[in-house]
Amino acid sequence: MYPARIPSAFLKTKAFHPVRFRNAAAALVIACVAMTALSPSSRAQDVPPSGTLLSSRAVVFNPQSRKMYVVDKAHGAVSVIDGATGAASSVKVGAEPIAIAVNSVTGRAYVANAGNGTVSVLDGGNNSVIATVDVGARPYVLAVNEATNKIYVSNTFSNVLTVIDGSTNTTTTQKMGSSDAIVIGPKINKIYFLGYEDTNLNVLDGASGALAKVEIGMHLWGMAVNEAASTIYVTHVGDAAVSVLDEKTHAVQTIATGAFPSAVAVNPLTNMAYVANYGDASVTVIDGSKHIAVATVPVGRHPQAVAVDPKTNLIYIANTHGNSVSVINGATNQVVATIPAGQNPYALALDPDSGRMVVADMGEPSFTSIDTRTVRPARLR
Repeated sequence: MYPARIPSAFLKTKAFHPVRFRNAAAALVIACVAMTALSPSSRAQDVPPSGTLLSSRAVVFNPQSRKMYVVDKAHGAVSVIDGATGAASSVKVGAEPIAIAVNSVTGRAYVANAGNGTVSVLDGGNNSVIATVDVGARPYVLAVNEATNKIYVSNTFSNVLTVIDGSTNTTTTQKMGSSDAIVIGPKINKIYFLGYEDTNLNVLDGASGALAKVEIGMHLWGMAVNEAASTIYVTHVGDAAVSVLDEKTHAVQTIATGAFPSAVAVNPLTNMAYVANYGDASVTVIDGSKHIAVATVPVGRHPQAVAVDPKTNLIYIANTHGNSVSVINGATNQVVATIPAGQNPYALALDPDSGRMVVADMGEPSFTSIDTRTVRPARLR
């Protein structure tokens, strides 16, 4: 069981760094001092320990091809799901795939393979691997800048960022710090990088290559772009807060949330943001125009991923230790359904046209495919 609140001294140790905490055996020993130890049977099933955050980049949706891609770490593969029909196929990639990004303009998908230091490039038409790019040891997260056709890849324990040219699959490197999240600001062609132990948000100009640093604070994890308001939301895992960065002025405002906010997503049509609070099983709803929290919604155990369907104004929350997905009605800020998922769901993506949702799971099988139209309350259909 996860305690109501981890001691602040423990939060500030490197052992709680989400990447290091996941990979290091020594960190697990330390964690068990602060938390109830996992049973041998749960460890055997590869259940993530309480207190572990994972990358929400494990599943992604391409709105042009209406395909969803989800990592299958155990088998060195990526599952490709048709958003319209739900038909699925598997593509072999590198060892221990951990994150995916897509370029909806070129149709290509990029898979970070943590086990062998590569990125697999998938053709969006036939799902074949058309290139394998060396990017250095233990790539962790990546993002595509569609304006420049460049792919940015960060590595665990490294201060070097790899940039892949999407036209040639050649690479360049840049010193950036170990980034745990990367998002693109498409309107102004800016790329944002945050590291859990870095007090600065690094802002890269996609056109000039100029780098700026904005003081945000320690223990940053989730990040999302609000294009309607030209703002960036950044969650503070250790401070129960979200920082709101103005893309143009770099002014920063802080909004209180629940315990250990881990993920954030935005509904661009309503200008509302939704923050999953891993520590207290809740979601904080933020008004993007006023920069204030307007509601707190109870959900399942240890939520750590959010997906928004702008068409229906429904918000989906992956409850990692609840083995479920909570559905929030954005009009009332109430949970209207709870959908059973696989073992320890930690990332999700949605096709808003068909209502097909794919949830990445830690257990076997590696994903759950859900037709959300069949589980919506009648009044919302």
